Amino acid sequence: MTAHEAQPAGAAPPTSLRELAWLFGRLGVTAFGGPAAHTAMMEDEVVRRRGWMTHDQFLDLLGATNLIPGPNSTEMAIHIGHARAGWAGLVVAGVCFILPAVSIVMALAWAYVRFGALPEVAGVLYGVKPVIIAVVVQALWGLGRSALKTWLHRIVAAAALAASLAGVNELVVLVAAGFAVGARCSLAARRTDRAAGWLPWPLLGAATTGATAATTFGLGPLFLVFLKVGSVLFGSGYVLLAFLRSDLVDRLHWLTESQLLDAVAVGQITPGPVFSTATFIGYVLGGPGAAAVATLGIFLPAFVFVAISGPLVPRIRRSVLAGAVLDGVNVASLALMAAVTIQLGRAAIIDVPTAVLAAIGAVVLIRYKPNSAWLVLGGAIAGSALAYGPW
Repeated sequence: MTAHEAQPAGAAPPTSLRELAWLFGRLGVTAFGGPAAHTAMMEDEVVRRRGWMTHDQFLDLLGATNLIPGPNSTEMAIHIGHARAGWAGLVVAGVCFILPAVSIVMALAWAYVRFGALPEVAGVLYGVKPVIIAVVVQALWGLGRSALKTWLHRIVAAAALAASLAGVNELVVLVAAGFAVGARCSLAARRTDRAAGWLPWPLLGAATTGATAATTFGLGPLFLVFLKVGSVLFGSGYVLLAFLRSDLVDRLHWLTESQLLDAVAVGQITPGPVFSTATFIGYVLGGPGAAAVATLGIFLPAFVFVAISGPLVPRIRRSVLAGAVLDGVNVASLALMAAVTIQLGRAAIIDVPTAVLAAIGAVVLIRYKPNSAWLVLGGAIAGSALAYGPW
């Protein structure tokens, strides 16, 4: 498939691989805050600043991403790369988003192994987190105006938000929302679209490698453990923690509880995908080679799933019924993003200084519309000054 064929209808001309590499490499360094924040920063760059795609096209990719296992923000990068520059873009965008995080985590892992502790970054995060909330809220506002087209979409979004905050499984929320909007469309139109059909998503049919029964550490078993996690995991970093604890602590006894918590903390505090936790674990267990193997194992399924599902998105959109289902999934995806933002907000805005930083970030975004990376940098500087200053 050529870059022209992969390009969404109505979007800008195909993007060069160099521009994709620069954008996603920079996002890999500055995208703090987890998948919701990463998605917001991508929306700012791809929709608002560059006009590579419309809000609706971005939402379709976001809905598709939420329906497959793996790291959501990394899969969004891969989807965007494929849409803008074909198969080469798929690889370049994904790799360039992953590599900066992996490099940072590798350096932290080296320091951890050598000195037995993680560097102090609390001050940086103190200032970055509230600014990230403002970035995500801006993205939700823009995407919501495109997604919430009718009263039905608004009702489904509210129900999905309530269900997510109540702890309902993310995949259940997505499927239920898609079914609700699709059923309403079917009843209203009284027609089916059997010619185009609804092509089932390759969700749970992905090959999942059974966990090895061996307890002796090796690169092969390590790769299989992380390949399994990357193939079946839906949800947040806390779900990742549960998967890794089951395999690496309880069953294989390769890590202690303390080491695992340190590994997950590194994934949370560094920019880029949270799945870079795998890099840290691999390094702790077997040095740079094991870090590379673990990283490859956990991220490889994301490239495969996007390569399979990405070309189906335009075909699904052409079917009236399938398009309605995708609209429901998109609405639920935004609701999940909003629920995460509410949870992040409670953890990020903890006192008057952080509230002020969040408010300033929101005003600057709305009034001046700067690149969100500058806001992240400003938040990091302000947080460090507040945390480590003479006062």
